[in-house]
Amino acid sequence: MKRNVFLAMVCFFSLALHAQTTDPLLVFNSTTHDFGEIWEGTPQTFSFEFTNNGAEPVLIQSVQPSCGCTTSGWTKEPVKPGEKGYIEATYNAAAVGPFNKSLKVMHSGSSNSLVLYIKGTVKEAEK
Repeated sequence: MKRNVFLAMVCFFSLALHAQTTDPLLVFNSTTHDFGEIWEGTPQTFSFEFTNNGAEPVLIQSVQPSCGCTTSGWTKEPVKPGEKGYIEATYNAAAVGPFNKSLKVMHSGSSNSLVLYIKGTVKEAEK
């Protein structure tokens, strides 16, 4: 029992120390965008803005949408420290009903990906 408590404390303090010593490299204004209600057949686009919070330029290497109904674009040149860049998501709004899609972002300076989300509800177009 004492060993389990000791291991739990070591894990807790290791995670706390790691969280305090690392800052996120890319700081987004928001990581989720809710389009609300949109009309069928009317594509919608949102641009996620970020700031490079690191000490080196950052290059967005890839953005992978979770399905073919979403396309993406992004800042193609390296973003210098303190400067801003963007990740753009366009949802095609072809299917009626609620949607919740993700975009997996890979960038230089980290082997981890980050995930952005778009959501909303597509209403049937009036005929």
